[in-house]
Amino acid sequence: WLRRTTHYLFIVVVAVNSTLLTINAGDYIFYTDWAWTSFVVFSISQSTMLVVGVIYYMLFTGVPGTATYYATIMTIYTWVAKGAWFALGYPYDFIVVPVWIPSAMLLDLTYWATRRNKHAAIIIGGTLVGMSLPVFNMINLLLVKDPLEMAFKYPRPTLPPYMTPIEPQVGKFYNSPVALGAGAGAVLSVPIAALGAKLNTWTYRWMAA
Repeated sequence: WLRRTTHYLFIVVVAVNSTLLTINAGDYIFYTDWAWTSFVVFSISQSTMLVVGVIYYMLFTGVPGTATYYATIMTIYTWVAKGAWFALGYPYDFIVVPVWIPSAMLLDLTYWATRRNKHAAIIIGGTLVGMSLPVFNMINLLLVKDPLEMAFKYPRPTLPPYMTPIEPQVGKFYNSPVALGAGAGAVLSVPIAALGAKLNTWTYRWMAA
């Protein structure tokens, strides 16, 4: 029981660190500001970051549900950061929290439905994460009153001047950011999931040595 408890505490620590990485990289601030112009970049970065962490710890414990657990910790931690911005006097929609949980649930379901088959989790689960994350996040953005108004009215203190939000040029860069993000995410999330699985193998070898 001590080893299993240690495993889960380890997951909590690393999930919090993943969230810190998201926040410090400016991704979730960048997500609100640049949503309509660079949504594809956000989708790829978030789906790959999520899949490498969740598959690593899901295979580490061997328990379906670990991926959802990991994504839930990330979400709670980011909501705490959102609350901190709100406490500083910024509006509620100043930060839009990315949606990670449903994509992680799909990976868990794949692992459970294929009777803990690691390769199915990598190929099928990785594809599902990459395809679903842009869809869930675009739905999330559509619920925000006006991300661009928020971006221009309340410029981010953490962003350098050259990253000031710009008015989107619809149709000039790409026509469907969700489709492009889902397609690129589905392709890239599979090798990144395989990397996560390989990191898990290396961890076991290191622990055994």
